[in-house]
Amino acid sequence: MRFQGKVAVVTGGASGMGKASAQLLSNEGARVYALDIQPGRDGQRFMVCDVASARQVQESIAQVMEQEGRLDLLFVAAGIHLFANIEDTSLEEFDRVVAVNLKGTFYVLKEVLPIMRRQKSGAVVLMGSDQVFVGKGSSTVYGLTKGAIGQLTKSAAIDYAQHNVRVNCICPGTIDTPMLAPSVTKYHLASGIPIDQIYEQLRQAQPIKRLGTCEEVARTVAFLLSDEARFMTGALIPIDGGYVAQ
Repeated sequence: MRFQGKVAVVTGGASGMGKASAQLLSNEGARVYALDIQPGRDGQRFMVCDVASARQVQESIAQVMEQEGRLDLLFVAAGIHLFANIEDTSLEEFDRVVAVNLKGTFYVLKEVLPIMRRQKSGAVVLMGSDQVFVGKGSSTVYGLTKGAIGQLTKSAAIDYAQHNVRVNCICPGTIDTPMLAPSVTKYHLASGIPIDQIYEQLRQAQPIKRLGTCEEVARTVAFLLSDEARFMTGALIPIDGGYVAQ
C-alpha cells in the first residue's frame, strides 16, 4: 500500500472529491483525518472544522499533531461555489466564498507547512479548478479564488522545495459532485432551461462527452501525494475531460 504509516489531512472530507480522496488514502494505508464543516459518518477520523476560521483550523491541526506527532499528506478540498456575476454577488456572498476557498486554503497551509518543513518531508495537493486556466460566465468570485490558488500553489512549491515538501494543484472541470446540483438548479431558475438539458449541455461541453467522477479525481490526488510523483511540484493538473485543451 502506497501510504502505509502515513498521516493525512483532507479538508472538505465529508463529501464529494474530498470524501472520495479520504477513502482512497485510507484504503491505501494512511491514517486520514477528514476536516469538514459537517461531520461525516463513514468511519473516518472526522473533525468538525470551518476552514474559514483560522482558530478552528489551528485547533484541528494541533489535535492531529497531538494524536499522531507528524503530518505527511494534505489535500485541501474544502470549497464552495457561487453562480453569479459581479452585479448579482452580494458583499456577504463575496466575503464567504473568499473566506472558505482562499483564506481557508491559506489558513490550512499556514498551519501545515511549518510541520512538514520541520519534518523535511511532505506532500500537498490544493483544490483548483479549470478556472485556473479559463474564465466562465457568472462565476466571478469563484473563479477569482481558484485563479489565486493556482498562484499560491506555484509560490508555495518554490518556497518549500528546498525542504523536501511538494505542493501541487488539481484543476477539475465539471465533476459530478453534491456541489454541482445546486449550481445547476440556480442556473435553471435563472435561465428557464430544463435541468436535464443543462446536464446534457455540460456533458457535451467536454471533449470526452461526460462528467468526471469523484473517484477519478481521488486517483489523481493519490498519485500526486505518492512517491510516484516525487519529481512533481508546482504543477497545475487539469482533470477536465479535455475542456481547457479546446
